[in-house]
Amino acid sequence: MSHTDPTQQRIEQIVKSSDVVLFMKGTAQFPMCGFSGRAIQVLKACGVTKPATVNVLEDEGIRNGIKEYSNWPTIPQLYVKGEFVGGSDIMMEMYQNGELQEMLGTPQA
Repeated sequence: MSHTDPTQQRIEQIVKSSDVVLFMKGTAQFPMCGFSGRAIQVLKACGVTKPATVNVLEDEGIRNGIKEYSNWPTIPQLYVKGEFVGGSDIMMEMYQNGELQEMLGTPQA
C-alpha cells in the first residue's frame, strides 16, 4: 500500500510528529484495554511520562489504517523516532532486557 492514501499520510505525520508515539485504545490516563494500559506502564517505567498517544477508538480510519501501516494486526503499537517497535508483549520483553530504555534514551533503572 502506498502512502498516497490520506489516512496513511495522516498516520505517517503522527508517527513522525513525536519521538515516542503510542497508538492505543483509550488515553494514557484512561486506557480502554489491558494491553494499552500495560504499554503505558512500560513507558512510564522507562521514564517516558508524556508519550504522544493516539486513541484509535476515536478514529475508525486510524484504527484500521494503523494495522496496514505497520503490517501488525493488534493495538497498542509503539513507534520510537518514526520506527515501529511493536505491541505490549514486545515492549515488555524489550523493557526487561533493557533494549527499550536504550532505544528511548532513558537511564537504566
